[in-house]
Amino acid sequence: GHYKDIKKENEKYEHYYKEQKCFDISQFEEFLNAMKQPLPAVFRITGYKRHAKQLLKNMKRNHFEDLTELKIGDDTVKPPVPLSWYPDDLAWQTDLNRGQIRKVPQLQNFHTFLIAESESGHITRQEAVSMIPPLLLDVHSHHKVLDMCAAPGSKTAQIVELLHRDENNSIPEGICVANDKDNKRCYMLVHQIGRLHSPSTLIVNHDASNFPEIFIKNDDGKDILLRYDRILCDVPCSGDGTMRKNTDVWVKWNQANAIYLHRTQYRILLRGLELLASGGQLVYSTCSLNPIEDEAVVAAAIHHCGGAVELVSVSLPGLKWSPGVSSWRVMDSDMNWYDTHDQVPEKKKNISYSMFPPGGQDVMEAMHLERCMRLLPHQQDTGGFFVAVLRKKKPLPWQKDELKCEAEVVEKSGSETTAETDLLAYLKDKQPPLTTSASNRQAPPRKKRKWEPGFKEDPFVFLTSEDELFLCIYLLSRSFFGLKDFPVNQILSRTTNGKKKQLYFVSKLVKNIIENNINYVKVINTGVRVFSRSANTQNDLECEFRLVQDGSECIEPFMSARVIPIKICDVTKFLLEDQPKYDELSEELRDNLKNLAPGSMIYKYEPENENADVGCELLLCGWKGTFSSRLYMNNHERMHFLNMVGVPV
Repeated sequence: GHYKDIKKENEKYEHYYKEQKCFDISQFEEFLNAMKQPLPAVFRITGYKRHAKQLLKNMKRNHFEDLTELKIGDDTVKPPVPLSWYPDDLAWQTDLNRGQIRKVPQLQNFHTFLIAESESGHITRQEAVSMIPPLLLDVHSHHKVLDMCAAPGSKTAQIVELLHRDENNSIPEGICVANDKDNKRCYMLVHQIGRLHSPSTLIVNHDASNFPEIFIKNDDGKDILLRYDRILCDVPCSGDGTMRKNTDVWVKWNQANAIYLHRTQYRILLRGLELLASGGQLVYSTCSLNPIEDEAVVAAAIHHCGGAVELVSVSLPGLKWSPGVSSWRVMDSDMNWYDTHDQVPEKKKNISYSMFPPGGQDVMEAMHLERCMRLLPHQQDTGGFFVAVLRKKKPLPWQKDELKCEAEVVEKSGSETTAETDLLAYLKDKQPPLTTSASNRQAPPRKKRKWEPGFKEDPFVFLTSEDELFLCIYLLSRSFFGLKDFPVNQILSRTTNGKKKQLYFVSKLVKNIIENNINYVKVINTGVRVFSRSANTQNDLECEFRLVQDGSECIEPFMSARVIPIKICDVTKFLLEDQPKYDELSEELRDNLKNLAPGSMIYKYEPENENADVGCELLLCGWKGTFSSRLYMNNHERMHFLNMVGVPV
């Protein structure tokens, strides 16, 4: 293909980075050579911890042991190695290319395993450096997290996994709001995050630099502004750190890209800092090495926030990186360098104040830009990347309402002073002024800001006690599944009319957001499917809804009936045969099923002790028929469970 023909040279690029002095110049050749090498393949075992650890154990045992002595021609194959800085050995790097994996018989099983687990979403191909921002966010299960530029969603998936880190609680009290400006890319998010079956995620479609205010009702029923404990701000960038993967950047690179993108990046970061709760943390990241997109954006934001925001010193054990720089220059499209904004000719209006260091040596030292992390390709065989972690110490100077009363309730209609006028008033006394486009902040009061849907999303309709279906689910789930304390009012459907076939479950906070913002926030997707209407051919069924595999983790903790214990021998039987007859199952399982009415149920495997071969709990949605029983899961899920119990697929 054309990738092989691309000449990995660009004189402008070399000249720019040599002169910019943001690397140790003695390592420049090493840096450049590393940029020309193909990137090693990296994959991550995804999902919630106990499953991920079991899959890792089986992968090492069933696949990596074959690879230790393997030769391709005269070359000994290096087996995959874990990334030293990624927790629990859940991320792996391999120098095997796809061609080798397909050609060599011993690698064939590994290849089949990788494909099956990628399709079911339990393994994901992800660049090593892109795994870093979510790890540095330090997410806990009670946090409200916003991912501002989330598509395609591999970082978001990491955030959702961290939200579910407390394995005793399948419904975290926190939330992950995943946003993307591009409607089509939002559906990539639906696919990526949907595999995790979390009731605590919300996918929305807005311009990050003008992300709307979201209101929630507090316990007293009053409207309060939603502020986030953690925000990921992985902004659109020139991508010049990705040349190892996107080789066409060698041809397309020019110095103007960064200047064009800087303003958008700056606006997104400022909006993120406004939405962040005091005491909260924001991670700003790019896959560019250009200081105009990196340190300049961070420094301008810190400067304009007047002491409200600081850089945090962070690291990951085993990760190599270089500190951020505190001096840089700006190059225009004619390749002229400028050290300060005063040197820029009047006609170069696209070069703004915010692209330059915002002060002298004292100001810059006080900012601690060395706390930013620059990841260079020759340091650890990765792509190029930039990350900064910012903490908000107090409300921003122009957030007047929040300065007056951080915890006080804000009127929903909004006051006539918007954040935008607050910001402009604040900046009038400051020199240099912010470009007005960068201050296009919080939109005016609610009543003016109802969006006109240009796209048609299915509605989100919660079951209410007036709803006939509510009664059906409420009564049947209580009597049939023993769901005593299950919050039925957090169940929604995606249709207002006709027979509701699929029912979804969301956490309390997601419901609060949807009910209070449905006309102001463009929600693309939320909820995990918990019930599906059975094709009720036999009228002797007690419950016309069946449970769904996706929702089993959410719903099983509430069930006091129809959860049947199962041993691995029977699990394997069900996975390998579509509908085993009762006499093919173990006597113990037959006894457990004997008095159960036909219909939907959950098989639950629990390890007998810590040394059990399958060391984690498994929940399998099943159906009890008259003569046989079966599982309700698709082929990808079936393959995944076979890998979990260690049966070669």
